[in-house]
Amino acid sequence: MTKEFNVLITGVGGQGVILMSELLGKSAVKEGLKVRGSEILGMAVRGGSVTSAIRIGKDVYGPLIPTGKCTALVGMEPSEALRNISFLSKSSLVIVNTAATIPFTVSLGESTYPDMEQVLEKLGKAAGRIVELDATKIAQEAGSRLTANIVMLGALFGAEQLPIKTAAIKETIEERFPSKAAPTNIKAFDLGYQACRQALK
Repeated sequence: MTKEFNVLITGVGGQGVILMSELLGKSAVKEGLKVRGSEILGMAVRGGSVTSAIRIGKDVYGPLIPTGKCTALVGMEPSEALRNISFLSKSSLVIVNTAATIPFTVSLGESTYPDMEQVLEKLGKAAGRIVELDATKIAQEAGSRLTANIVMLGALFGAEQLPIKTAAIKETIEERFPSKAAPTNIKAFDLGYQACRQALK
């Protein structure tokens, strides 16, 4: 029985962060695992910050991940991943989507977007391992750019650390999506899984 596995998913409104945590949570329950979770929503409809924590294991009692105790951070958006760097430690894994979503405040000239190389460098130094993927590009290969979150979910499973079987998450994906959309999402998951395996070689 897994004692504690903490996943933090970060992104902005519209990227499917909450759906990812829903799929993870349901799959963990199918496997008979104890699950706790919490969500923090910013101005989601305006592309504000969205963060979801999923905690799995017999030693998990509260929904919030303590500072420095994140097992895996999945960043749908690079700057949002950086915003949550305090949860990382040298034993953490970071999987980050390198396709940036530029906030409207940058377009208005009210803020600036951090340098991508610096973002990735800081995340890499804070964590034990970092996997960089262009999830949007991979999603397009799967058949729909809307599946970028499923690509990242596949990448998380591709790290082969989660105490959830791949068969369980695929079953959950097939149950969650309409029959026409399910194959595209499964393909996106598989491509993300393979991309992570390749990156970690």
